Amino acid sequence: MLPNRMQLTLQTEDQLKKLKNATGVTPNVSARLAFFRSIETDFRYQKNDRKLDGGLVLDKFTWLGDTLTVTELMLDFYYPELSSKDKMKAWAAHVEDGIAALRNHRSLKDFAGSL
Repeated sequence: MLPNRMQLTLQTEDQLKKLKNATGVTPNVSARLAFFRSIETDFRYQKNDRKLDGGLVLDKFTWLGDTLTVTELMLDFYYPELSSKDKMKAWAAHVEDGIAALRNHRSLKDFAGSL
């Protein structure tokens, strides 16, 4: 299970904010899309000591919305040995990986077309 308060790296957070400015899609919604885009690829989190230093600290219900249960199940499936805090880092790494494919869209139409 993920911790109640979650955050991302500052770099990922900045990319989510830029995407919001270009498309109007809020960071929590684009983070959900980025996570599942990453899960669809062969990306897998490798445990590291990278700091989650973003300033946008939200509760997991805001970050994940209706995808909360399936997100936690996916993380439990792929990373059964990780602690709750490390699963949050895995989630953040997947969001960072997935946002790379979404961050350069300049309109909502382009963004939606890439999904």
